[in-house]
Amino acid sequence: MHSYTRAESRERARLFRKGFRQALADCVDPALQKKIERIDQAAAERGRRELNALYAVRENDRQAVATAKAQVRTASRQDKAAARDALRQAEQQLGRSERAVHKAEQQ
Repeated sequence: MHSYTRAESRERARLFRKGFRQALADCVDPALQKKIERIDQAAAERGRRELNALYAVRENDRQAVATAKAQVRTASRQDKAAARDALRQAEQQLGRSERAVHKAEQQ
């Protein structure tokens, strides 16, 4: 997964266009390719960090669902409705985090 900043996207597009024009003239500057590779490496590192953070959030949400299920099972009659609501909210949060991880993995 790559995570480009707006400035990196603009700079990469500018360098690509410049390299394309140079390729048409058959005199490509190797420094352009190195600059593009540096931008790609920075974006890939940022993407790995973001993906790892999403994995951590998903794991915390899974633990929260497990805890909420245990609270539902051990709740008294008076507290069971509130425990079910907490479980429902935890499951919804887990769904959001799983969708975010899936979306990030597809990029």
